[in-house]
Amino acid sequence: EFGLDCVIDGIAEKIAALTAYDYPTAKLLDEAGVPFLLVGDSLGMVVLGYPDTTQVTLAEVRHHVAAVARAKTKALVVADLPYHTYQTAQNAVANAHILMQAGAEAIKLEGGVAVVPEIRALRTEGIPVVGHIGMLAQHIKEEGGYKIKGRSDAGKEALRADALAVEEAGAFAVVMEVIEPELAREITEQLTIPTIGIGSGPHCRGQILVIHDLVGSFPWFRPKFAVAKADVG
Repeated sequence: EFGLDCVIDGIAEKIAALTAYDYPTAKLLDEAGVPFLLVGDSLGMVVLGYPDTTQVTLAEVRHHVAAVARAKTKALVVADLPYHTYQTAQNAVANAHILMQAGAEAIKLEGGVAVVPEIRALRTEGIPVVGHIGMLAQHIKEEGGYKIKGRSDAGKEALRADALAVEEAGAFAVVMEVIEPELAREITEQLTIPTIGIGSGPHCRGQILVIHDLVGSFPWFRPKFAVAKADVG
């Protein structure tokens, strides 16, 4: 069986993770043996046609979580809390319950030190949490675009603090997006929970990609770090 135990115990074996936003994709990836499926707010761009993730609503994520859950996968189904749905701990818990009721088995939210109260509140409610540090797509407008994180000394220290904070707050894994690869390696070695990289080099304990980037079904934009294995487009 896959699921939460596989992800926690998968430190010795690299964790393969992909996004899934619908029933057939979830079923295909589950049958292929992918143990970690993310219903990410990236669906805003690759499914719904939004310019970024900030316009994705909780209702839209819930809709796609329910579709993925109908596949009844062995894989762990993780759902993103979208932009402005976890501004307080109380808010995070209420909205996470909506996604869990739709079929999510764990919740992911962006941020490190800043979201420690929200992570702790979710864990108090018994909700498994995946952290997300580095490049934060929900804050892309404030940050002025997609940039590699952890190049400056201050940036390195901030990311180390974020990673430790997420772990100490109770997350069982942390996604690290577009972090300088050597720093990603250092953080991976420092933490006891799995790190799942995206655009952060080969040293994380797992890797995650948007399924459309992997199979080439969204040719209008592809991140520089994503290598398409097919050209469905």
